[in-house]
Amino acid sequence: METYYNPADLAKFAQVGEGNKELMDKFFAWYGAVFAEGALSEREKALIALAVAHAVQCPYCIDAYTQESLSKGATLEQMTEAVHVSAAIKGGAALVHGVQMKNVYQKLSM
Repeated sequence: METYYNPADLAKFAQVGEGNKELMDKFFAWYGAVFAEGALSEREKALIALAVAHAVQCPYCIDAYTQESLSKGATLEQMTEAVHVSAAIKGGAALVHGVQMKNVYQKLSM
C-alpha cells in the first residue's frame, strides 16, 4: 500500500545528518541523554514521547514510540491513556483560544 509517509523512511533518519555530521552527532548524543533513565523511567519517557507524537501528528514518531513503549513494557491501556491525554491537551488548547475569538467579537460588535 502506498502512503504519503513511507514507513521504511524511519530507518533512514540518520541520513538527515549527511549534510552536517557534527550537528547530527550532537543531536543524537542529546537525544540519547534525554531518553536515558533519570527522574523518569525509560517507559514513562516513551509514553510521553508517544503522546507528544500524536500531538504533533508525526507518523514516524507514532510508529517509533509505539514500538519503544511496547519494548519498555507499556500496555495497550497505558498507551491509549497517553494518546487521550494528548488529545485532551490539544482539545483544551483549541478551546481556550475561543477567548481570543470572543475578545475580537466583543471589540468588533460594539
